[in-house]
Amino acid sequence: MKLSLPALLDAGRRTFAAWLPRPSTPQAARRGFLLAGIGLAAVLSWQPPPVYAQGWNANRWVGTWGAGPGGPPLPANTQTFTDQTVRLIVHTSIGGTRVRIRLSNEMGSTPLRIGGAHIALRAGGADIQPGTDRALTFSGFPGITIPPGAPVLSDPVDLNVPALSDLAISLYLPGTQGATTIHGTASQTNYVSLPGGDFTGATTFPTQRTILSWPFLTEVDVLGAGAAIVTLGDSITDGTRSTPDTNNRWPDWLARRLQIVRDPVAGVNAALGVVNRGISGNRLLSNPPEGSLAGRSIQERFDRDVLATAGVRYMTLMIGINDIGNSSATNPVTVNDLIAGYRQVIARAHAKGIAVFGATLTPFEGAGYYSPEKEVVRQAVNNWIRSGDEFDGVIDFDRVTRDPSHPARFLPAYDSGDHLHPNDLGYQAMGTAVPLELFRSLGGGYLQAGSLQSTSSYR
Repeated sequence: MKLSLPALLDAGRRTFAAWLPRPSTPQAARRGFLLAGIGLAAVLSWQPPPVYAQGWNANRWVGTWGAGPGGPPLPANTQTFTDQTVRLIVHTSIGGTRVRIRLSNEMGSTPLRIGGAHIALRAGGADIQPGTDRALTFSGFPGITIPPGAPVLSDPVDLNVPALSDLAISLYLPGTQGATTIHGTASQTNYVSLPGGDFTGATTFPTQRTILSWPFLTEVDVLGAGAAIVTLGDSITDGTRSTPDTNNRWPDWLARRLQIVRDPVAGVNAALGVVNRGISGNRLLSNPPEGSLAGRSIQERFDRDVLATAGVRYMTLMIGINDIGNSSATNPVTVNDLIAGYRQVIARAHAKGIAVFGATLTPFEGAGYYSPEKEVVRQAVNNWIRSGDEFDGVIDFDRVTRDPSHPARFLPAYDSGDHLHPNDLGYQAMGTAVPLELFRSLGGGYLQAGSLQSTSSYR
């Protein structure tokens, strides 16, 4: 069932007017008027997802933060830690009163030893708020050895975790450990201690150096009523070229908007966590060269990075520009290749009750691997996403970010300078153009522009 046009127009105007970033120049302001229509076009592409989210009033584990692991890097490029503690900073989407973490040695070929782990609210920099430090255990023990290829979950602890807050997760790494499982583009400053011991519980952290990556940590979960949205994709979902330490990735902007969704059927507030599984350089169909941190292909990592996410009920999929850009004249990636890959992801998600929202590919003319022939493929992919009627909904990032006078290029106000990635303002425009109605399935109906309408079928 589609929204009535008047209700949809009203929802689009209110959503985009409230959230579209305000450019500071007259030229950018004039573009803003154009983008209001573009943002409405993104909303117009929305169709109700299938009824998947049920029983949101039940307590369950829900992802509040996540990252997709890559690796292993080549030995010469592998970060090593020798009797040191790493303090990793993450920004939550939803809050809760109990928390656990997921660590990963899934890219490693040797056992990973965790000598101790703590979680706390961050005070600033590497320091934590007094009174919030909690020691974590694994199967009842203070440390654990993670086998090659495996993840582990910590035991839960009581901690009042606010939404949109910073957590500090500290891991003590005895001996010498290589970061073979790592998220390489964190856009977040993290901290490595001086050698010589376990500093996981230190309020003031003895920092030796900083890193802009997340080794070993792949998820933080909270206990509560709600569900998780996994944003699956490449560097544009990962937030490449956004300003570090500002949480300006487009999924961060979505998380700010999706704090609470009111469920009039169950009579409870259902929180929606956003778990970012974007990996810079990632592809839909093929794996990167050996030693890359670009992660395995979407088809290979889907079970680990989507299905294993706590409380997942929705996912967005924005992937394919690296498949197109890195294809060659002798071995080109075709539209049909990409469509077949998208269909596999859709089918596997639906088999597990997850609604999938397809995102169009943003402009890339001027990027290093652009060519007119590859632009034809991008346009064909976007046309299929918009009109193929196979995703459960569409997020039209192409229309939001392109220059109306030159649609193969980014709007200049949104271009980070490499003509492939948005800047902070561009990421904000993307995150604030996502129709919130996509995520308002309510156990038998959908909240559509302020009224509950029943539906029980796919688009």
